[in-house]
Amino acid sequence: MNFDFITSSHLAYIMGLSPTFVIIFVITAVVSWLVSHTLKRRFNEYSQISVRYTGAQIAEIMLRENGINDVQVISTPGKLTDHYDPKTRTVNLSESVYAMNTIAAAAVAAHECGHAIQHQKAYMWLTMRSKMVPAVQFAGTTLNIIMIAGMFGAAVFHTPIFLYIWVGLFALTTLFAFVTLPVEFDASKRALVWLGKSGVSSSMDHRKAENALFWAAMTYVVAALGSLAMLIYYISMLLGRREE
Repeated sequence: MNFDFITSSHLAYIMGLSPTFVIIFVITAVVSWLVSHTLKRRFNEYSQISVRYTGAQIAEIMLRENGINDVQVISTPGKLTDHYDPKTRTVNLSESVYAMNTIAAAAVAAHECGHAIQHQKAYMWLTMRSKMVPAVQFAGTTLNIIMIAGMFGAAVFHTPIFLYIWVGLFALTTLFAFVTLPVEFDASKRALVWLGKSGVSSSMDHRKAENALFWAAMTYVVAALGSLAMLIYYISMLLGRREE
C-alpha cells in the first residue's frame, strides 16, 4: 500500500490543524468549563451547609459499618484532590473535605469510601480499571514522543506506522475514560445509599449531596465523550487519507 502522500504537513493536518478539530476542541472545552464551573459552584454552595460529622469522621464510620478495617483515612494537600488508593489502602481526602463538617464534604468522603467498598467486593469495573492503569500511564507519557516520531517517520521514511501507534495509544486512553464511568457512578450510588441510611443528613440535604455527586460524575462523562469524539476524528482522517 502506497503511503507516499503522508508528509509532515499531512500529519500535522491529521493531528489537529483542521476546522473540524477546532470545532470539536472548542465544543469540548466549553462544555467541560461549564460542567466544572457548575461543580465548583455547587460544592461552594453545599460547603455552607453543616452536618454532624467531618468528612474524615464520615469516611471512618462508613468504612467501619461496611466491615472495612484495613483502610486508613488520611488528609491530602490541595482542593478536589480526593481519591481512593487501592495500593496503599487509603482514602485520601483533601484538606477541606477531611476537616469540614458540611454536606459537600460528607458527599465526597462517602464517595471515596464507595471506591474502597468496590475494592473489597472486587467490583468488576474497578478491577478492570486498575489493571489498565500501567498501560494508560505508559500511553500518557509516550503520546507526545510518538507524535514527534510520526512526523519524522512521515517526512523522512514516508511511513504512517507511528501515526497508527499514536491513534492506538489514544484509543487506549479513551477506553480507560469509559471504563472509569461505571466505577464513578457506582461509587456515588453506594455513597448516597449509605448517607440515606445513616441519617447524617436530612432529606433535603441528601438531595443536595446527590446533586453534588451528579456534577462530579458529569466531569468524567464530558471527558470520555470528548476523548471519543477526538478518537473518531483521528480515525476518520486516517481512513480518508488512505483512500486518497
